[in-house]
Amino acid sequence: MAIVSKFRTLLTRIAPKLDSLAARLIAAAAVWTVLGLAVGGFILSHVYRTTIAARFDEQLKSDLDELIAAAEPAADGSVSLAGRDADPRYARIYSGAYWQITPVGSSAKNAQASRSLWDKSITPTNERTIDGVIYGYANGPEDQSLRVLGRRIEFAAPAGQTTPNHAYTVLVAGDQAQIEADSKRFNGTLIWSFVVMGAGLIAAIFLQVRIGLRPLRRFSEALARIRDGYARRLEGHFPNEIEPLARELNSLIEHNTEVIRRARTHVSNLAHSLKTPLSVLASEAQEAPKPLGDTISHQVTGMRRQIDHYLSRARAAGALDVIGNRTPVQPVFEDLVRVLKRIHADRGIVIEFDCPPNLSFRGERQDLEEMIGNLLDNACKWAKSRVRASAGRQGSVLEIRVGDDGHGLQPEDRARVLERGERLDESVPGSGLGLAIVHDISKLYGGELILGESALGGLEARLRLPISI
Repeated sequence: MAIVSKFRTLLTRIAPKLDSLAARLIAAAAVWTVLGLAVGGFILSHVYRTTIAARFDEQLKSDLDELIAAAEPAADGSVSLAGRDADPRYARIYSGAYWQITPVGSSAKNAQASRSLWDKSITPTNERTIDGVIYGYANGPEDQSLRVLGRRIEFAAPAGQTTPNHAYTVLVAGDQAQIEADSKRFNGTLIWSFVVMGAGLIAAIFLQVRIGLRPLRRFSEALARIRDGYARRLEGHFPNEIEPLARELNSLIEHNTEVIRRARTHVSNLAHSLKTPLSVLASEAQEAPKPLGDTISHQVTGMRRQIDHYLSRARAAGALDVIGNRTPVQPVFEDLVRVLKRIHADRGIVIEFDCPPNLSFRGERQDLEEMIGNLLDNACKWAKSRVRASAGRQGSVLEIRVGDDGHGLQPEDRARVLERGERLDESVPGSGLGLAIVHDISKLYGGELILGESALGGLEARLRLPISI
């Protein structure tokens, strides 16, 4: 439970830093994999050490049984072990394999011992007896850590003699360095094997997550195509878990498009229904006596300006809710420049424009036409002889510049023209709402219109709009 609690705490600290679903899945799986391998490695290492220690004890027990089986009482009260020292492990001095036979009640100094002990003796510690076998530990002749096994044996007195039975403690000992060496080799193999296995598992998890989340990436790409205007609905086949969401989104897009289409139809109908009565009023005002005729004409002109202004805003606001609009900029420029050259042909206005063919506006063509058309028309009205326009990409923004060589606008007048659509000069025909309409539509798209001084000497309008990638 403590490990699980620490793992949860670790995930809580890491999770806010991971802003990717794939990263979170991979990180969580990687942490669990590392923990699992670490715990599994610890258990395997412990089991292996326990196994080789038990096998070591079995070998010592076998040697102990052989030693006891070879023991015979001698006439002088000692124990005879004929041929026992022929075993090379017990014959080589300080080899790590030892035996010792001590009379019960005597000290280890009076014991018989293998040649490998030379002049040393074994004194067991931490002894415990299981089924008559004594298990313990001892320090060896060269400060070795020895595992000790022993038994107590008795030799009966020869027949006809009244001497007491002889009892001895028989011990065998082995150096545990072999256990440590085997454990170290096994742990080394275990570590690099688990490292390779862990790396392979994490790589497999990475591939699994990447492949498993690929439909979500395709889903995101399909949405991006709709946003950028390359598609009108989610296209492609998705897994069963995502397919219902795709269907619902397509239904929502279709419903949204239909609602906006109806709203824009109503806006157009309203425009036509209002313009006809206003035209009749304007015609009647021309024939009405003054000052009534002038008052009516003035009011009709103001109503037309307001209707054009707010209908443009309503149409642009409706277009924003239609997903997937994308309009190439160059064809719009070409069409508008062609028309304006004809309109202003008698004044000899030269219109220059530079627009790369790969630029696209993320919005309705009608709105882009209205914004660029108003900017170009305004520049042509106030220009002396030249109008220069250009379009380009500035980072993630579409920037359109339109300048003229007219007399321009004073800085204090620019804000009035944009915010209130005031006509500062009645000598030029028009409603005076062109720049204000461009300003309003650009704001609806999250853009902006900035007025400044043109390199030609007149006014320059800089329009910044969302670009379609």
